[in-house]
Amino acid sequence: MRGEYQQLVDEISAALGAPATLEDRDFGLIAFGAHGGDDDLDLMMDPVRTRSILQRRSTAAVRAWFEAFGIARAQAPLRIPPDPAAGVFKGRICLPVRHRGVVHGYVWLLDDGHLAELDLGVPLRDPRLAHAMEAAGRIGALLAAEARAGAELGELLRELLTARPATREAARTALREALGPSADGPLTLVAVAPWRTGDAGEDEAPGAAAEGGAEGAPDSTASALAAQAGVAALCAVPGSLPGGGTALAALVRLRATSTPAPAHGAADRLLRSPRAGRAATPASAAAGVGTPRRGLAELPEVWAEALAAARAALAERRLGPVAEWSGIGPYRVLTDLSAGRAADEAVRPLLAGQHTELARTAEVYLDCAGQAGRAAAALGVHRQTLYYRLNRVEQLTGLDLDNGEDRLLLHMTLKAARLR
Repeated sequence: MRGEYQQLVDEISAALGAPATLEDRDFGLIAFGAHGGDDDLDLMMDPVRTRSILQRRSTAAVRAWFEAFGIARAQAPLRIPPDPAAGVFKGRICLPVRHRGVVHGYVWLLDDGHLAELDLGVPLRDPRLAHAMEAAGRIGALLAAEARAGAELGELLRELLTARPATREAARTALREALGPSADGPLTLVAVAPWRTGDAGEDEAPGAAAEGGAEGAPDSTASALAAQAGVAALCAVPGSLPGGGTALAALVRLRATSTPAPAHGAADRLLRSPRAGRAATPASAAAGVGTPRRGLAELPEVWAEALAAARAALAERRLGPVAEWSGIGPYRVLTDLSAGRAADEAVRPLLAGQHTELARTAEVYLDCAGQAGRAAAALGVHRQTLYYRLNRVEQLTGLDLDNGEDRLLLHMTLKAARLR
């Protein structure tokens, strides 16, 4: 299907005599076309197009600039002026890609002034523009069909991962039929946490959910994201994090169970999505990779592993931003024990906000196997300062740091307290 997009983008480029770029409604690149051999010059003259092609996505600032012109609500082509301050050195014509009232993406045409004579009003009087819009409509139909197929796969995957054991076999059979022969090959799951859905309206293309025909429509962004990330299926799984948060599950085909590299690549791409995390910082989300298996039989177990690895990477940044289940050490136990469990009563006073420094001191000391010299160096403090803080820890908790069981209890509770 990706080849069909490229053919239609090339058709639009040829019809209007301008380089064209196709992006989904989340501004992820799908295809781009050159015209007349001038593409290298166009790339040099327009950093936004360069970035979109090389990084496969536009920045949030560029997205906000274009959306301010009402592209998500537009029924007809729009002319957008250049903005050198934002790196947009050339004007653009935006062809909204729609199907049955839903915007699924945008075709962008670079305009250095040679398209100024085009009449963008409705009805379209210029046959070249009418041809281009007809091609954009065909793109919209393809994206809608892809979205429906992707949504169905995602629903089947979610059903398998969340179904009760009694109904799990039916969900597994349905997903196997939908995936075909690849369902019996080497597979794994990637978990991205936390994951923002479009329910709050902040990630959805503005106006997409309010327009005629949009109700109940599949999410074209999710379908395009799956294609960009190179995954077989993906779905949001609400309630999968402590506190009821949502994580994203992505099913990845592998060449062999011993080569999880494709899962790491998919995780990296998914972490760059605007929906990964709760803030505009790289540290706001992490991904986990479950142990590869053959077939779908153990997929719920793989999901538990991937989710635990993502939570561990969120808690311990040295493990991430992408962590494998096999590499998270004690968090393989802690992620299971900590869900919905309050901190141990003895350690709870140490977790109060005013004792953050003492808690970190105790954790580093225990990470260093109780070696005071190593711990003091890691903390950047004098050894006597370390001893003073550890004495305060013992006073607050009533634990004896010379006792192995007390040290184990303190260490595990401090680690578990940072999981989410």
